[in-house]
Amino acid sequence: MMKSLKRMAAATVMTLSLGAVSAGATDIAWVHANAAAQSEQRVKAGFDSWLKEKGKDWKISLLDSGGSGERTASNLQDAASRGVDAIVITMADLRASRAALDAAIAAKIPVFTVDSGYITGVMVDITTNNWAMSSSVSPYLLNELGGKGNIIFLRMAEHHGTRKRGDVMATILKEYPDIKVLAEHNIDYTAFFEDTTSTMQDYAARFGDQINAVWAPWDEPAQAAINALTAAGLKNVKVIGIDGHPQAVAEVCKPDSLMIATVSQPFEKMGAQVGDWIEAIVEKKEDPAKVIPSKTVYLDAPLVTKQNCKDFLPK
Repeated sequence: MMKSLKRMAAATVMTLSLGAVSAGATDIAWVHANAAAQSEQRVKAGFDSWLKEKGKDWKISLLDSGGSGERTASNLQDAASRGVDAIVITMADLRASRAALDAAIAAKIPVFTVDSGYITGVMVDITTNNWAMSSSVSPYLLNELGGKGNIIFLRMAEHHGTRKRGDVMATILKEYPDIKVLAEHNIDYTAFFEDTTSTMQDYAARFGDQINAVWAPWDEPAQAAINALTAAGLKNVKVIGIDGHPQAVAEVCKPDSLMIATVSQPFEKMGAQVGDWIEAIVEKKEDPAKVIPSKTVYLDAPLVTKQNCKDFLPK
């Protein structure tokens, strides 16, 4: 009789212990499109700061897709099969993930995306307006050239945001007949810095001082282009990026740097906002329709130039 009571007591303690663990730790799967991208690192840093500020003990599992749409789908499928409490996807191309997303929806797992383009079934995509960002920085570059000259046009079609930015630039170029595109290249996202570096080294050798400007879809390829151009001794080239990473803003602020502009995206704020939504919907069980204002939430992203760059340097 005594042994039976002891076994029952032990079983009760184990049940209570397991219940305490499951109740105390919200389980989040974080799917990176490419964890090497600084934009994704900054979103995660903003989320981590929010967790610390709120004193959350959530369990976060990180899944890096390495720039592969197929791997993003596989990671999403893995998260859905594990039955996590919520899934966060950053900077992904979700066109290959429909079946995996449907699996998450069927499992009643809320999916939140950051700068991934809204796709039916996700709770919300929080982003900046990629068309608007390009429509501010692209004319700025072309006008700084005086409306004439030769440019290298770097694009990246595998992400919705960079694809939109490039499409806007292509449209704007139609209004600048004296701007010639010397070469156009689609960046390999699985090794974006290396690919841009080798590509720009080739262009610098082929075109030399014919190059007047480089349009890059985000800051890191812009920096790779600057490195290659500088190494080739080309000093009179204007380069733009988009993202507003601290290193890029500092580069813009250098008076003699080739980098003349970027656009400042509030990535940390995106991560913190996702935290707020998960807390409200997953933990507090609030109605998503009352918590999230729209399927796509846009945050402001101002143009950064040599004239105002000091305002965007880290405090």
